Amino acid sequence: MIEISNIERQHQLARLFERTGRLSVSKICEQFGISAATARRDLDALAEEGRIRRVHGGAILVRHAAPEEPILARSHEMSSEKEKIGRAAAALVNDGETIFLGSGTTVLEVAQNLAERNLTIITNSLPVINFMAERTNITLITLGGSFRASELSFIGHITEQSLVELRADRVIIGTRAISVEQGLTNDYLPETLTDRAILNIGREIVIVADHTKCGVVSTAFLAPLSAMHTLVTDSGTDIEFINALKAQGISPIVV
Repeated sequence: MIEISNIERQHQLARLFERTGRLSVSKICEQFGISAATARRDLDALAEEGRIRRVHGGAILVRHAAPEEPILARSHEMSSEKEKIGRAAAALVNDGETIFLGSGTTVLEVAQNLAERNLTIITNSLPVINFMAERTNITLITLGGSFRASELSFIGHITEQSLVELRADRVIIGTRAISVEQGLTNDYLPETLTDRAILNIGREIVIVADHTKCGVVSTAFLAPLSAMHTLVTDSGTDIEFINALKAQGISPIVV
């Protein structure tokens, strides 16, 4: 076998992960004719670059999230999963609490399950505002700002300044992608800055995300994994991803 450099071998290894999605240390040793120690060093190098995630006995590919469609275009995607997530996240809420509800279709499912509760709801989501507007049992606090038409939400400096004056028992928001190594990421930087301000007002942070958002990475860094306390997701989420969250003290709820 022709000897190749570490960099070239790691490049070939990365391409192999893109084809297979997952490799064991023993398979890498067999493929490249290297020792287990060398294989682990190669895996560590690729993991540091955020290209793979180490698991017991090997590693799996870190997949990157595709750009998110506008909210109206994705309203029927993963609808069954989102309904279950919405019910489970709403069950975490106690009457009398102040809850922040973010934008997005999954959070709207949460809102629909809170409609009959006695709550104070803070939101920057136009669909949540419209849904809650006539409910006398809900004290509704709405945030203005720059209107993001594709997401039907308010973001930007005015929104962030309003958030400085507010506190919530729970923040319930979605995110484009969640990675054990890269944390919470989004695909639109101006919204990410607003979401960081949202995270700062919550005593407890609940992220709602279906399995397509888990184990992937998007463009803009939002916050480290430690920023969230609870993830509510569906049963399609990889069990190793769930176990990795538990190991970091995060409570996953799988529905």
